[in-house]
Amino acid sequence: MLQMVAVPEMPVSEPMVVPATVGSVVPASRAVAVTVSPMELLRPESHLAELIAGFAQVELLVAADDTQSDTDDDLDDLGEELRASAARLELPGLALHRLGMPNPLPATAEGDLVAALSELVGFDPEPGLYCLAPAPADPARSVVERAVQRIARVYGIPLLRYRGLELAVVN
Repeated sequence: MLQMVAVPEMPVSEPMVVPATVGSVVPASRAVAVTVSPMELLRPESHLAELIAGFAQVELLVAADDTQSDTDDDLDDLGEELRASAARLELPGLALHRLGMPNPLPATAEGDLVAALSELVGFDPEPGLYCLAPAPADPARSVVERAVQRIARVYGIPLLRYRGLELAVVN
């Protein structure tokens, strides 16, 4: 039987492990991940959630909210709902960070994404750090693609891809 696995786009320098609960190959390390929408993580059979489960620590940047709001109270409520939903996934090493940008992301968002991801990567990233990003299948996500390519190149970190909503096959 063939098994699909996520593979880095850059050479792997760290040992790979197969988490017993997940079944796919991921590095046993820390990851910085980016997603446009919280639904990439929260939907049933999320490939992103599957990959995150293989890491001890993951910093997840959610670039846009699924719903737009005009008040700070509504944004706070939205953030709490997202954290509560993510907690139900039982991913203990997951830390969520929200940018709250409009969806679809404007072309001018690349700089903000690069800055936010750089903060999560850190000044001097440790060996074994990986970046998780959606597979480049949706042209509307080209701004995310450009940002993660810059982060991977500048910091010299491997880029792992997860299947987004448009590539998902849910039973």
